[in-house]
Amino acid sequence: MTKRRKRRKHIPQRVCVACRTARPKRNLIRIVRTGEGDIIIDETGKRSGRGAYLCRQRICWEKAIKHQSISKALKAHVSDQVVQMLQEHANTLPQSLPTESE
Repeated sequence: MTKRRKRRKHIPQRVCVACRTARPKRNLIRIVRTGEGDIIIDETGKRSGRGAYLCRQRICWEKAIKHQSISKALKAHVSDQVVQMLQEHANTLPQSLPTESE
């Protein structure tokens, strides 16, 4: 009788558009351009539409807004109103993620 090895469950990886770091999908926040052209923050990661991922730290959000990384990733113009919404959401996030040693 042969023993079966337990397979590790596949964890989807995504890349932050600001810092270009690959992280598990669940550790990132998704921004979506819907079919109607609206740009929204999708905390669940399940809405349909073109998505861009950002780390859960303020530094990445500010960098993405400054360099228009979100606009490029979504292939859509990001209005001033949406930028303001993104900035407000960024202000609720921690400045940076805790390091592994903490």
